[in-house]
Amino acid sequence: MKIGVIGAGAVGVGICNYLLTLGSVSELVLLDKNLDRAEGEVFDFRHTAALTFSKNTHIVPTDNYLTLISADVVVITAGAQIKQGQTRIDLAEINSKIGVEIAKEVERVAPKATLIVVSNPCDIVAHFIAKNTGFPREKVISSGCVIDTARLMSIVANRVNLDPKNVFGYVLGEHGSNCFTPKSLISIAGQPADYYCDTHHMERICADELLESVKQAGYEIFKRKQNTTHGIAASVFRIIQAIMIDERSVLPVATLLNGQYGIHDVVLSLPTVVGRNGAESILNHPFTEEETRALLEIAKNVTNVVAEVAQKTQLQA
Repeated sequence: MKIGVIGAGAVGVGICNYLLTLGSVSELVLLDKNLDRAEGEVFDFRHTAALTFSKNTHIVPTDNYLTLISADVVVITAGAQIKQGQTRIDLAEINSKIGVEIAKEVERVAPKATLIVVSNPCDIVAHFIAKNTGFPREKVISSGCVIDTARLMSIVANRVNLDPKNVFGYVLGEHGSNCFTPKSLISIAGQPADYYCDTHHMERICADELLESVKQAGYEIFKRKQNTTHGIAASVFRIIQAIMIDERSVLPVATLLNGQYGIHDVVLSLPTVVGRNGAESILNHPFTEEETRALLEIAKNVTNVVAEVAQKTQLQA
């Protein structure tokens, strides 16, 4: 499998590291408009091949989109980071235009690729890519709430003193402030969360408090190091693995909805079957009335943001 990563910043390089050490990739292309930076990262990575027992992946630095010809998966991490005084709309306007420009270049050389959008706000950027290119909606995947869900699992696991992989649950909606945690889907060691806590004489988990902890986790990281790198890189690697081996794993990625839960033309994270063909299907969960209302309200809020960005950028919404 040939994979391209666009953007040689901290997240792009982190994704490359996972792919080189844990993945089974035949060719990895790191593309950045600053060729020296891409070359420096690749030359550095090449020296690790003699020291690790990872696959001997052919890794190529470039600033030329032609190098991505026939890529199977392309990850878009390039874009601006939010600056002091900027609003979320400001960042969405900048990165949506950048994302669409990049996706059109990729479409020219790798029209069958699956795109994974990481540049923030990733769901808004993915929306405009899906609407302004010829990629099918199932082939434009926002990394969405995979990282938020990982944070949820880790927070709950820390509280009950278990491996995070024994916790199940989702953060859904938009990656950012417009998200929710369905309490009905949280389980610990295969047991409903309330039952597990009751039988182990622990305080029950409040879904609202848990969601606030998830949101705060990202903020606390950003406050200290001005970016989040390791978690999002691992999240993207998880998505790539599902595509790479046709895993058909259910992940809370975000795609452009087409009537699911009565929602149209908005990119939101929902439990989605991810395999060789990208986002292959979205599961229909029996949400409670309150959870359904939360999802519909989130869809409305995101739609309003999309409309505002479209008006400022002249991109098709």
